[in-house]
Amino acid sequence: MSKTFAELGINLTLQQSLSKLKILVPTDIQSKTIPVILTQKEDVVALAKTGTGKTLAFGLPLLQLINTEKSEVQVLILAPTRELSQQIFSNLTEYGSQNSAIKVTVVSGGIPIKPQIERLKIASHILVATPGRILDLISRGAISLKNISSLVLDEADEMISNFKDDLERIIKEIPASHRTLLFTATLSGQVKQLIQNFMSKHVIQLETDMLTVGNQEIEHQYIVVAPIEKLEVLLHFLSSKQGQRGVIFCKTKAAVNKLGKNLAINKFSSGTIHGSLTQGIRDRIMGQFREGYIDILVATDLAARGIDVKEISYVVNYHLPDTCEAYVHRSGRTSRAGFKGLSLTILQEEEVKELVNFENELGINFNALVKADPVEIEKNNGLLWAKKIFKTKPNRSISEKFRKEIIAIFHHLTKEELIDKVLANYLINKNTNTSKESSSKNRNKN
Repeated sequence: MSKTFAELGINLTLQQSLSKLKILVPTDIQSKTIPVILTQKEDVVALAKTGTGKTLAFGLPLLQLINTEKSEVQVLILAPTRELSQQIFSNLTEYGSQNSAIKVTVVSGGIPIKPQIERLKIASHILVATPGRILDLISRGAISLKNISSLVLDEADEMISNFKDDLERIIKEIPASHRTLLFTATLSGQVKQLIQNFMSKHVIQLETDMLTVGNQEIEHQYIVVAPIEKLEVLLHFLSSKQGQRGVIFCKTKAAVNKLGKNLAINKFSSGTIHGSLTQGIRDRIMGQFREGYIDILVATDLAARGIDVKEISYVVNYHLPDTCEAYVHRSGRTSRAGFKGLSLTILQEEEVKELVNFENELGINFNALVKADPVEIEKNNGLLWAKKIFKTKPNRSISEKFRKEIIAIFHHLTKEELIDKVLANYLINKNTNTSKESSSKNRNKN
């Protein structure tokens, strides 16, 4: 039987905050981590998949351990992206809502630094930050880490991959007596090296159920396509998921932009996010996705960190990720907080053999999804075409004379007759274009 937060040692004030948030039962990693952080002094390595409640696992006990009589930063929490740092800040603010004496501040890149410097002049107990921005603040003399007693490395596998040098510089700024709490979904070689170099020899390792990436709540599927079919197969899949929210992962920023444009052309409710976009645009797109104004987010791996939306029904790997770690984080966007989810990987024939490595390393099984037949694909293309027409805004610049001439041609047709003729014209044009493409391919072969 699961323990309660009270049995884990959480005080009444924090319990009241959790009750208001309707968080009543600890997850596995929370049950294992909270008592250790509260009662022991050793470094901790917590291995848990994305979506298991890691933020609460470290945030709750650290909030309880804050000495509010001291007006100094006692806890530094590092995250690899601004989105994730903002998410952690929001969560901690909610968890500590019943204790106004605890001050939490977030600083991250991508936005002006001067307002953050001004904010840091007000005493804070917990600082949530991205590595680059914290180093910038240190170099300007705007922040001191000399009183840090706890350092949290969230998404450590991603952080060490992208900010290794920054991370090592920050750790050197913190007192040697500090405690490190490292949270990661995978124990890569670089993470193991970080543990060996910067953490105690007596580190406590905690692990939730990692037998499968998404336990029984994520269904892992793959579908094999020819390169020319890839977009049409994706569009057919997305049409079957109308009204549900999902994330599509691409390897590069260029691929994200190209796919995002194709989804927009086909009138899917979507947005794109990658590192080259301004922070303002990223915040706006992420906000629209969280609030449900758009259903589909197309993203690169790093840009998608910090997405904590419970209702994500599916993840699509439009490109196969390079590492098992990347697959863990991608698939972990769905099946959050106990919801069921789907992780679909779209592959070319020569890539299928690579799935074996993912299955062996992660202990999961990929099930083949049968590709829709050409008739179904063509039907879906027709429906997308009709949807584009339906959502096309009237062109008010057309002259009234020309408009009346067009109306005169169609005025005697019923709605059904007009639809039949427009549909017939679509099919004629479709067949003509297909024939031209086929002829062009044959000429190229010859």
